[in-house]
Amino acid sequence: MKQRIAVLYGGKSGEHQVSKESAASVIRNFDRDRFDLFLIGIDESGQWHLQDEEMLEMVLSGQPLDIGPGRRVIAYPGVGLAISDGPLAIDLVFPVLHGTNGEDGTIQGFLEILGIPYSGSDILTSALGMDKIRAKEMWRNEGIQVVPFASYDRGEYRADSDGRENAEALYRRWSAELGVPFFVKPCRAGSSVGISKVKMASDLSAALEAAFQFDHRILIERAVDAREIECSVLGYRDVESFPPGEVISHHEFYDYSGKYLDPDGASLEYPANLPDEISERIRSMAVKAFMAIGGDGLARVDFFLERESGEVFINEINTMPGFTAISMYPKMCESGGLAYRDLLTRMVELGLGRHARQSALNLHYGD
Repeated sequence: MKQRIAVLYGGKSGEHQVSKESAASVIRNFDRDRFDLFLIGIDESGQWHLQDEEMLEMVLSGQPLDIGPGRRVIAYPGVGLAISDGPLAIDLVFPVLHGTNGEDGTIQGFLEILGIPYSGSDILTSALGMDKIRAKEMWRNEGIQVVPFASYDRGEYRADSDGRENAEALYRRWSAELGVPFFVKPCRAGSSVGISKVKMASDLSAALEAAFQFDHRILIERAVDAREIECSVLGYRDVESFPPGEVISHHEFYDYSGKYLDPDGASLEYPANLPDEISERIRSMAVKAFMAIGGDGLARVDFFLERESGEVFINEINTMPGFTAISMYPKMCESGGLAYRDLLTRMVELGLGRHARQSALNLHYGD
C-alpha cells in the first residue's frame, strides 16, 4: 500500500515564494509508485488549504505551484489534521517551508503536538540552526572555527536618545573589534534577507534598520575574502555527508537578488574544485557542526574558504535548504550518488523513524 504524504508549503514567511518553488520540485521528484501526495498550501495569512487533484496534476505537468482556496485544513491535538468531512488520513507531513515559522522549530513543535510524523530536522536542530548567534556560540565551544562576530539587540539601539550618534559609536566599536568591512545580519532569517555589507560609518544606520525589520537580534560579522563552499548532510547519529559544492557569486556578496531574482547572479559548481584534503575537512566539519546542534534530519552547512590563508570557517547551517530544480542541496546529494527521488524517500524514512522513537517513550511518569 502506498504511503500518504502531505507536502506542506508556502507559509507566513518572507520566503513564501521560495517555498512554493521548492515544493514544486519536491512534488515532481517523489516516487509516485510508493507515495500518494496531498498538497497543503499555507497562505500568507497562515490559513491551511488542502489543494485539489487538479493542482497536483498542473504541477506534475510543469506549471508553477500556487495556493488555491481548496478545503480548509484544521488541526486537532491528538487527532491530527482534518477537513470539513472528517480527519485527513496521512502517514507523514513533508514540510517544504523556509525561514520563519517553517525551519525555526515552530512547525516541527506543532506537528509533534498533533502527533503527526514529519520529515526534515527536529525541533532542537531547527531552532538552533535558525539562530545564527546561538549556533555560532555552540560551534565555537566545540572547537569549530567561526568568523569573528558580535551580537546586538534592538532594545540596546533604541535605548540611546539619538540613533545616529549610537550608530557612529557602534561603528567605532565593531570596526575596532572585527575590522572593516563587516556584515550586519538578522539573527533568525534566511535567503540573505536583511543583510548589508558595511564599509563606512555612514552605512551602518541603514544596515541596522534593514536587519531589524526581520529580527530584534542581529549578528555583526567580519567580512572575509573567501570562496563560499556548501556541504549537504543527512541522517541521525550515523550522518552522511556529500561532496561539497561552491557558490560563485556575481554580486558583491551572495544576496537575495543573486539567489532568486537575477538569473546571472551566481553560478553553482558541484562538486567544488577542491583539494581532497580540504574537501574531506569540510565534510567532517559539516557533520560535526550538524551533530553539535542536535543532528536529526538534514541540513546544508555553509562554509567560507579564505582565499589568502586557506582557513575554513563555518558560516551557517540551513535545516530546510532550497529544493528547487537547481538548488545546491539535492545537487550535492546527486553528485555523491544519492538521486533526488531516493533522497526524498530517505527523508520520509528518517521522519518515520524519529516518530517511532518518540512514540516508544513513556510520557506518563508513574504509570
